[in-house]
Amino acid sequence: MSTTQKKQKRKPYPSDISQNGWKKFKQAMPVVKSASKCGGRPAADIKEVINAIFYVVKTGCSWRSLPHDLPCWQTVYGYFNRWSRDGTWESINCFLVKKLRTNAARSARPTAGILDSQSVKTTACGGRHRGYDAGKQIKGRKRFILTATQGLLLAVWVCAASVSEKMGAKCLLRYLRRSFVLRELCSQVELVWVDGGYRGEDLRRFAKRLWGWCWQVVLRTDERKGFRVLPRRWVVERTFAWILHARRLSKDYEKSRINAQSMVYLAMISVMVKRF
Repeated sequence: MSTTQKKQKRKPYPSDISQNGWKKFKQAMPVVKSASKCGGRPAADIKEVINAIFYVVKTGCSWRSLPHDLPCWQTVYGYFNRWSRDGTWESINCFLVKKLRTNAARSARPTAGILDSQSVKTTACGGRHRGYDAGKQIKGRKRFILTATQGLLLAVWVCAASVSEKMGAKCLLRYLRRSFVLRELCSQVELVWVDGGYRGEDLRRFAKRLWGWCWQVVLRTDERKGFRVLPRRWVVERTFAWILHARRLSKDYEKSRINAQSMVYLAMISVMVKRF
């Protein structure tokens, strides 16, 4: 059965991208070329490939467990891995962030952000870049994310859970500087809110020297017991909650750190395309 016949006959999955979302998504996609030496159109339906990738992200299944009415798992994983290596997922995420901010009558590039980290367990096939977070008592990896004030993901850096908050924040800021699309997206940021784990004169000076950012630490107070919403910090916690709606992100199943970062981008991309 051809890919076109599968597309016509299969029933939609809840994770499928909508028509409006696809119109925006494909604007940021690279030109997909045929794998054949003779050229021509790609053998796979790219929209169905994206639907299959979203299916893995949403359901948490393995690549080999993809339903038979979607493109074969080798093709799907091939696109995912290739676009992870060349930064395509970063570019698509940046494009959608700008579009949503523009639709909300905001400037395309944010002027403030919130930075925080999340430790997650890895599995037996977790690969390299694993460690033990003594504070959270978790053996796995740590996700450092920078979000805009709306909660939209600007960048993510994945490393071993044993990496400290200060060192991980420095790695994230260097990563932003190296990537052209992320550097352009964050070029107007002036203020970043962080929690107490990121305080210290050394880190403040590092952020000021590398990016010119004002590093504002938001601390808890012991005056009031129980749960309390802290200014701005709840935004990044909500983003972590959005990410964990994707079952693939409940743990870190990826062998490659680069692929682990791509999964976080894809989780947020799947959230953003639903807003068009």
